Amino acid sequence: LAAGLGAMLLGAARGAESRERAERTARVTLSALTEVVERAAGGGTGEAVEDAGAAMADELAEIAGDAPAEETPEEDTGLGIADELAALDEAPAEDQDAEGDRVRQAVAAFAKAHPEVQAVRVVRFDGILLEASTASEDTGERAAPRRLDRDEKPLYDQGQSLRAAIEGNREEGAARAPEIAVERRAGGVLRLSAPFETGDEVVGMVQMDTRPLQSAASFPWLPALLTWLAPVVLFLLLSLVLGERRTLLAAVAVILLLAALLGFGRWARTALEQERRATGAAVASTVTAEAERAEALLAELGLPAAEPLAPELWDVDLYRQPLGLVQPGGTLDEGRLGEFAGADAGRLTRSVIVLALAALAVLAFIGLGFAARTGAALVRYRNAYAYTLPALIAMLVLVFFPFFYGIALAFTNANVYNTGQSIFETWIGLENFVNILSDLGVVERTAQGLVIDYTNFYWTLGFTIVWTITNVAIGVSLGLLLALALNTKGLAFRPIYRVLLILPWAVPTYITALIWQGMFHRQFGVINQIIQMVGGNPIAWFDAPLTSFLAVLTTNGWLSFPFMMVVSLGALQSIPADLYEAARVDGASRWQQFRSITLPSLRPALIPAIILSVIWTFNQFNVIYLVSAGQPAGATEILITKAYKLAFENYRYGYAAAYSTVIFLILLVYGTWQNRVTRATEAVGE
Repeated sequence: LAAGLGAMLLGAARGAESRERAERTARVTLSALTEVVERAAGGGTGEAVEDAGAAMADELAEIAGDAPAEETPEEDTGLGIADELAALDEAPAEDQDAEGDRVRQAVAAFAKAHPEVQAVRVVRFDGILLEASTASEDTGERAAPRRLDRDEKPLYDQGQSLRAAIEGNREEGAARAPEIAVERRAGGVLRLSAPFETGDEVVGMVQMDTRPLQSAASFPWLPALLTWLAPVVLFLLLSLVLGERRTLLAAVAVILLLAALLGFGRWARTALEQERRATGAAVASTVTAEAERAEALLAELGLPAAEPLAPELWDVDLYRQPLGLVQPGGTLDEGRLGEFAGADAGRLTRSVIVLALAALAVLAFIGLGFAARTGAALVRYRNAYAYTLPALIAMLVLVFFPFFYGIALAFTNANVYNTGQSIFETWIGLENFVNILSDLGVVERTAQGLVIDYTNFYWTLGFTIVWTITNVAIGVSLGLLLALALNTKGLAFRPIYRVLLILPWAVPTYITALIWQGMFHRQFGVINQIIQMVGGNPIAWFDAPLTSFLAVLTTNGWLSFPFMMVVSLGALQSIPADLYEAARVDGASRWQQFRSITLPSLRPALIPAIILSVIWTFNQFNVIYLVSAGQPAGATEILITKAYKLAFENYRYGYAAAYSTVIFLILLVYGTWQNRVTRATEAVGE
């Protein structure tokens, strides 16, 4: 298991690195193309418009008499003010034509110098124009320049999406949305799209179809075979020497397993370092070659360089942020390369640890006899398993597969931007769990005093625990009191009371939550109306953590007591009346009867119900999400609503899956501990 999964992960990592190498070199080429297009589009235009504008300003100043009069030339040009305005209107159009010609020449020359580039398209937003194109379909009547057709709307939308991403990132001051779009097409073709700017304004998009060279990553058959075969052979040889000493054999098996994984991990680290260095060398070589081609192309077009090229900034990520691997001159930054290699080593170490734990679990399952007993049970009860097989298949598809897929997703950095990538490509090991559990900054001291970070995991965990304890306490106490009242002999209208008290549980939860949310409305809510009727001031229930907590606590208390009431009432009615008669004969008070007879008799029914209530309340999504929505500032979020918002509002699927896995582990530990301490199921079994 460890050898096979390790080889698969390593092969996937090497394949991902090979694809990343091809994509990064393609992004360098795209950056060089964008630089050439920007310089071709901006060369001379600003100066021409500025000169025309200055001439027009002088003409208007002379007419108004604001400027000193100059000698009038003897020859009359015949141009009046209307002719001057017309000439000014024509100048930008002529300049735009010159720009378009330069852009088309640059694109054609660039494509000719890059045989791997299959097509280049330049779209200008102003006028919805296809400024230049070397695509085979853009010839003849469809040759650039021309206005985009209706069926080319996705091309225009792609450019507008990239412009919106740039503007959004600049406003937020952070890289949130990708500014380069990458699409993998059939035949190994990469379609890359990037915006181009004049000044600080995004005016168009450059799109490039290229087929970069990509080396196929070989599967590490030999290391995987050695990782599997070497410890097995050694174990067989040692078992001949040690005999049937099971404890010693188990220790030897564990040592050999861990040693094999350690050796495989070290070899895999070296292999990944070599792949990373090969990527760095390929990127540096591409940067150097593209810089030489771009300089030659600009010189050929006669475009003077206002600023020297900075090719070391062409190696960028999808957010157009330089990765810093290539230094000026095309040399590799060894320090930066070491950082990348260190990050790879960290992810590899965490992955090997997970593999080791999984392999040890399988080893214990087989070596300690659980596998043999499971096989014997399957053979012995094969008819029963045959009848339950359809249900097992349905559970496997509908429950177990999503469950284990969610756990696997927790070890990735899956998000809305990499949904097309496989789990192996986004695998980051335990990084999500480390980020969640290592952030201890719940309270920070600032100039304004102590500030609580309501988004911190430990605050949310603490609030969830308080929320669960208080709700379960209220539900159990109120439900038990009502059950005792309904169990009173001779109580009039008891069936009616039962129906009325069970209604909160019968009404769908989300309807009840929405009703209570409206009742707590500051202006129109009935609760504030009652407070005002008795002379109080209306309360902004969801503006402070305490009042918001009281609001959701009241709502969930209303929902939770009927279940406990029904469970308690059923258990009370099963207690023999002879026990109470004997206690009364012995002179026991009502409290003594309750403590010595009622509570012990209720225990087998209440303890499992409390365990279920804790789990339900811990994951009570509807009340928090619909009533308080976590207000204020996430102070009343519980873990499950936080995981939901991380997944479907922040689109951090891997991080949300890790959050959900932590919730599952917490509840698993609690349920196991509670069951062992109370021995509730044993009491039921007896």
